[in-house]
Amino acid sequence: MITVHHLNNSRSQRVLWLLEELGLGYRVQRYQRDARTMLAPPELRAVHPLGKSPVIGDGAVTVAESGAIIEYLLETYGQGRLQPPPGSPERLRYRYWLHYAEGSAMTPLLLKLIFSRLPQQPMPFFVRPVARAIANGALKSFVDPQVQLHLDYLDAELGRHRWFAGEAFSAADIQLSFPIEAAGARGGLDQRWPRLQAFLKEIQRRPAYQRALEAGGPYELLS
Repeated sequence: MITVHHLNNSRSQRVLWLLEELGLGYRVQRYQRDARTMLAPPELRAVHPLGKSPVIGDGAVTVAESGAIIEYLLETYGQGRLQPPPGSPERLRYRYWLHYAEGSAMTPLLLKLIFSRLPQQPMPFFVRPVARAIANGALKSFVDPQVQLHLDYLDAELGRHRWFAGEAFSAADIQLSFPIEAAGARGGLDQRWPRLQAFLKEIQRRPAYQRALEAGGPYELLS
């Protein structure tokens, strides 16, 4: 049986959702973030040297990284489901979005999280105004414009097709769910991007998505 090494409030929620969409049996090995640092516990390093999630085990096979896990599960168990036909224009779009989600979309969102939290970190009181000025300057001059650029792009793409790869729901939508949900929770996604808001509502209504939430436990990224 497939084992999902699941870290709370993390990208591994996407893996649970994919498994539910495919109707595959799996078990969840839970790990909790450190309440102070929000880092994964050291026990995950026994599974993978980087000590990060998601990681899955499937017999003797261990696979890390969300995109690689999605490709492995679909190649091994998908039977053509949740991906467009090979050689089609939709397949090329699908591959692009599968890699874009982590390769491009997450970077400005992570920078926004880092710079937004920087002034709240422990530091001498006389340093705090300098840290706040640096963080606000970085957010205003680079990070926020980059976040808006990507949200504009994603919203416009949903104006071309119902789903990101085309007219059919695919694993690319599952992969993109995390950065879009992160934008909704921490990145300023609001009514300026109505298609992305509609996308979130639609995926969160899917029965497999709901079952994955039950399997994974509290998902505070949504709060």
